[in-house]
Amino acid sequence: MNINGLKISSKLLLILIFTAIFFSVTFNSPANYSPVTRFCKILALGQDTTKPRTPRPKKTGRKDVPVVAKDTTRRDSLGIAMDSSRRDSLHRAGDTLDYAISKDTLAATIDYKASDSVVMNIPDKKITLYNKANTKYQDANLSAYQIEYDQTRNVVVASFIKDTAGNIIGLPKMVQADNTMSSDTIIYNIKTQKGITRHTYTVSGEMFVHAEKMKKITVDEYYASQGIFTTCNLDTPHFAFRTNKMKLINKKFAITGPVHPEFEGVPIPIYIPFGFFPLTQGRHSGLLPPQFTASDQAGIGLEGLGYYKVINDYLDFTLRTNIYSYGGWSVFFTPTYRKRYHYSGQLNFTLQNTRLLSDAGKDAYTTARTFNFNWSHTVDSKARPGTNFSANVNVASTKYNLYQLNNPTANYNNQLGSSISYSKTWDGKYNLTVSGNHSQNNLTRQINVNLPTIAFTAPTVYPFASKTAIGEPKWYEKFGVGLTTNISGGANFYDSAANFKKILDTFQWGAQNSIPIALALPLKGPIQVTPGVSFSNRLFSRKLFMKYNPDSNRVDTVGVQKGIFTGNDVSFSLSLSSAIFGTFQNFGKNSSLLGIRHVIRPTISISYKPDLAGSSYYNLTTPWDSSDASHTTRTQRISYYQGSTYGPFGEGTFGGISFGLDNHFEIKTRSKKDTSDAGIKKTTIIDGIGFTGSYNYLADSFKLSPISFYFRSTLFQNVNITGGATLDPYMSDSSGFDKNKYAWSGNKFSLGRISSGNLAISTSFKSKPKDEKLAQKEKDLQQDQIPLTMEEQQAQMNYIRQNPAQFADFNIPWSLNLAFALNFTNAEKPDYSGFATTITSSINWSGDFNLTEKWKVGMNGYYDVKYKQIQTLTLSISRDMHCWQMSINTTLVGYNHSFNITISPKSGILQDLKINRTKYFYNQ
Repeated sequence: MNINGLKISSKLLLILIFTAIFFSVTFNSPANYSPVTRFCKILALGQDTTKPRTPRPKKTGRKDVPVVAKDTTRRDSLGIAMDSSRRDSLHRAGDTLDYAISKDTLAATIDYKASDSVVMNIPDKKITLYNKANTKYQDANLSAYQIEYDQTRNVVVASFIKDTAGNIIGLPKMVQADNTMSSDTIIYNIKTQKGITRHTYTVSGEMFVHAEKMKKITVDEYYASQGIFTTCNLDTPHFAFRTNKMKLINKKFAITGPVHPEFEGVPIPIYIPFGFFPLTQGRHSGLLPPQFTASDQAGIGLEGLGYYKVINDYLDFTLRTNIYSYGGWSVFFTPTYRKRYHYSGQLNFTLQNTRLLSDAGKDAYTTARTFNFNWSHTVDSKARPGTNFSANVNVASTKYNLYQLNNPTANYNNQLGSSISYSKTWDGKYNLTVSGNHSQNNLTRQINVNLPTIAFTAPTVYPFASKTAIGEPKWYEKFGVGLTTNISGGANFYDSAANFKKILDTFQWGAQNSIPIALALPLKGPIQVTPGVSFSNRLFSRKLFMKYNPDSNRVDTVGVQKGIFTGNDVSFSLSLSSAIFGTFQNFGKNSSLLGIRHVIRPTISISYKPDLAGSSYYNLTTPWDSSDASHTTRTQRISYYQGSTYGPFGEGTFGGISFGLDNHFEIKTRSKKDTSDAGIKKTTIIDGIGFTGSYNYLADSFKLSPISFYFRSTLFQNVNITGGATLDPYMSDSSGFDKNKYAWSGNKFSLGRISSGNLAISTSFKSKPKDEKLAQKEKDLQQDQIPLTMEEQQAQMNYIRQNPAQFADFNIPWSLNLAFALNFTNAEKPDYSGFATTITSSINWSGDFNLTEKWKVGMNGYYDVKYKQIQTLTLSISRDMHCWQMSINTTLVGYNHSFNITISPKSGILQDLKINRTKYFYNQ
């Protein structure tokens, strides 16, 4: 055949035309023809029809002007013009396409590649890719050693091969949307997106599915036969559930026929007729399985049996119960509500019916019915700027913590508190806070309720300030006046005698107004001078009259007068403050210590306060245990408003000075490895050490106040130390009362006696993570989580304390936490007969270490230094079993003794599939 002067055989021409048709149909993009397609069209038509034709210029009387002619001829996919009959047969009503669409045309192009070769079988319309073959169609990504595409059926077949050693090369793998599937063979229809796979391995959420044969009917739906599913990610899983047939809907649920478990390939003869496994993320309603427990005092029990119900996106609740064979039971009702970007909260109501075997011999059982109510509520600060409401309520019977059998830390918690607060700010200046508070002591069974508590704060007003600030303000423009108003009411009663009349009898209220006046003078050299005036006013709702009762040998309240009473106080002050800096750097050229920096901040304040509260004090005479027989009684000054809401003002005139001295130390060191500026490091060795006190020139006795010392430091960036002490500079008598004589005025020199003090030392050590990337990933996950409320944090911490072995971190080989606390105080006795010293001291420790790569041992303890005995001691053992974990928790020393062993999967969707054994002993 001769085309445009080019001789070519008919067979070759036919092959080229079919090749062009194949590429045009398979990769249907008429606007972007390949060079091969364009070349074939030139051969077939004698011209390049892929390029637009430009009409010749039309001659007119003027210059030749090009005329753009519109080609209205409809052409096929190769650009060949169609006659009218052909166009009418291919044209569909309402179709805006200008060309016919082939039946086998795909919705998108197919991208393919291979590292070895691409073989095209044009007569059969097949393409085969070899070695590291990969195809992409829409959101489906298929890779294998060999991929064959049959265009006539739109079917892709992927397979692997084995090398001479029998190793698999190029196992077929398909990724579509969130699904990943690996199989020996994948047969997939691109157009219908259906397929069949053999020996398939896929993942859905936390579930790993293995199936002999799997059929994909939609993007997310699968049918499988002879399948197993597990949460173990090994090729040969440690445990699995085996079934003959199964339907899987990705990230929703899996439904199976008869199913049974197997461990290490060994089937367990426990069959259930069908299985339903939810795979969706988020919250779902359902039953909460219990765990078995046993106690010699409470009997055999089931703990945690209940139901979780999701009402809607904003509300859900949990109902749990504990049931014991001796008749004891507990009910826990916990609703949780949330509205994103607005508020969130949780309530928890517990009713506890205790029935324990008694060892007293009087009664067979010890019975009690107690309750506990918790409420936590937080508001997003962005929901209503300037307005905030929060609640943290914890109310319980005084013996509720005492009868908690499975919480050793709660048995020692004798202080409970609650707070509810609402605040409103106007224009960023005026602030109103309305709150209510509650506190109770489970040992004394005393309850305090403060409701309501109202606080209003007005900003400091500068009456002499210029409305238009120009340059530096004058000294008198910094004259400011503020206002703070507080109103509070409350009652104090014992729970055993609590009734409405008793609460009303003990209810009292009070109010306080404070007007601070300050003037910040400009700096004069290194000294800051600040004068100030403060006026305070208080309202009281009652007067107390107290008298010593010789019969009972104590001070009793003999009368209460209710009404509205006032008290006033005013003070004038002038304070001076400064800062002195000093450095020492002469440590030698070879020393790693470059310098020590010392900052001294002295403060002196001159103040005067007249005696405006003297009329609210009276004399109280009590016996005096003294070696001097001529003095058998002691007279003390007591206020009528003692024990009031805001307390009485101090008696006496004060005219003197208040002083203080603070010191700060830091060092600069150079690294021995890095001699550049980056190797220089500043470290604070003492955050603050100093003292404060005052001297009253106008007092007739005890002019020098007790001196308060304090110390704060963080050594080696890891050891936190805080301490403080109060030095009494006076001598004391045999009962502990101060004499008007300085301690250093006697024959023996002494600075005084320490009347109170505290010391706290804490530190923590841990090794570096074995896997830094894993540790950083876990840290990032924790930061991305929604912040917990205080009540949720407390509940979480309680669970961790009870089950430390379940939270073992094998990535940290070892860790150690130590804390020491010492507190002592010498305070006056309630009957005013003298002073008593109270000392508390304790050592807390917790830590763990990896015994092996799979075993971890941990311990927590509390040692009472005063009584020289261990109060609590718990031991935990953890075993990492890959997809399972074993935890052993035991309380060896404490109010309750307990033992717990749990074996459970790590996966969250199988968290209720566990083997648990718990036994505890209650010490009455």
